[in-house]
Amino acid sequence: MSREYSNLEKVRLEKLDRLRKEGIDPYPAHAERTHTNAEAIQAFESVESEAADQSVGVTLVGRLRSMRPMGKITFAHIEDSSGRVQLFLRGNELGQEQLELFNRNFDLGDFVQASGDMFRTRTGEVTLRVADFHLLAKAITPLPAAKDEVVDGEVVQHATLSEPEVRYRQRYADLAVNPDVRRIFQTRAAVVRALRDFMDNHGFLEVETPILQPIYGGAAARPFITHHNQLKQDLYLRISFELYLKRLLVGNLERVYEIGRDFRNEGVDRTHNPEFTMLEFYMAYADYRQVMELTEAMIVYVADQVAGSRQISYQGHQIDLEPPWPRIKLSDALLEKAGIDILEHETPESLAEAMRAKDLQPDPGSTRGKLIESLLGHFLEPNLIQPAILYDYPRDISPLTKSKPGDPNTVERFESFIAGMEICNAFTELNDPLDQEARFLEMGRDYAADDEERHPMDEDYLRAMRYGMPPNGGFGLGVDRLVMLFTDTPNIREVILFPHLRERE
Repeated sequence: MSREYSNLEKVRLEKLDRLRKEGIDPYPAHAERTHTNAEAIQAFESVESEAADQSVGVTLVGRLRSMRPMGKITFAHIEDSSGRVQLFLRGNELGQEQLELFNRNFDLGDFVQASGDMFRTRTGEVTLRVADFHLLAKAITPLPAAKDEVVDGEVVQHATLSEPEVRYRQRYADLAVNPDVRRIFQTRAAVVRALRDFMDNHGFLEVETPILQPIYGGAAARPFITHHNQLKQDLYLRISFELYLKRLLVGNLERVYEIGRDFRNEGVDRTHNPEFTMLEFYMAYADYRQVMELTEAMIVYVADQVAGSRQISYQGHQIDLEPPWPRIKLSDALLEKAGIDILEHETPESLAEAMRAKDLQPDPGSTRGKLIESLLGHFLEPNLIQPAILYDYPRDISPLTKSKPGDPNTVERFESFIAGMEICNAFTELNDPLDQEARFLEMGRDYAADDEERHPMDEDYLRAMRYGMPPNGGFGLGVDRLVMLFTDTPNIREVILFPHLRERE
């Protein structure tokens, strides 16, 4: 069933039909451009500063963002990715018929091409005196506005775009009318570029590993499942790159990294989206202490490149990224903030009882590690505003991590927190194939079959380990959360171009 057009859309469709009847293609195949808008303004100002008697002829393109017909002249603005420029159309130069065609058939949101010479108006604005123009694409649906936009006392848009859900569902419109949103994604690209430069400059090799995997692993999460019809095989969208990247260490690639998408079939909130971007790296002959130092260096490199400062503002907090960051043992932090010494409680039953004594309600059936994670999330994470590193985690929630010497229940794992968010997770990686096999078996026994923390046995990964895996440190960073920090945005959906949303009822 065809959609019902609004009255405004019907008016634009009539203009579309009128243009075609006049022999004007409203969607021509080709466009010409000599300068971006910003380049045209810069070229004119350069000639102007030299007091040179020289015209600056340009052909510009962009979306029509304002129109002000004033009898025999019309002022307008077009916008491209570099910014806006004013157009000046005069009937004496174009011909009154052409001016009327522009005024009668062009609308805000249309893409246009305009040629002429640059000049400065009496009000001081650098402007294009239009000698020729063409329609490049007719907009049938009027663009909304980020807010009520007024130019010379006139509202130049038809509607506002302010509801977050509408913005996420119509990101194309959001980007078209919100310069701040465009800047978020320009910053996102800069963050990813800085991360990649940092890794490349530190001798890491960028690689690509499978997104469709026969066995999921490398993290504690519930996967998305799909099916390959020809192979008659269930496959999983990856929840982590880890097990494939560590296979490459076996193949004597000593430093590898990947920036890409992971997929986890779990809850959605301000810091979680089912599809998200991660950076993972693995570094042979390193442990978690060296990875801590590399983490600090990476974040400040990104800050230097993207923000030009190691002091950033996030949601009203002034955050100092300058290393070294405090390193706090997880057990010490929980003893101080929760009043519970987890080292005294070696079983989940004992720890749960201690939590109930503090008027907490632990989930029944939770493992000791899950209980500790819940304490961390309640007492520590929201309060870690300045950068901090928590280290030495429980073994049963870290099945791929090397135990601390002399303490089999604790592993060499750390997480970095900034602005009350976990930013990265890292380990001294387990490289003993016999211990790893025992861990996989243990995870299978201790966790229910439908538990998202359950870690399946990966026989091929164990086979790779048996060939010999060098000692190594591993690291995973949530790129989306890092972008949130550098764009001062409180919700992960603001930094993902097309976040997942529930279907409208």
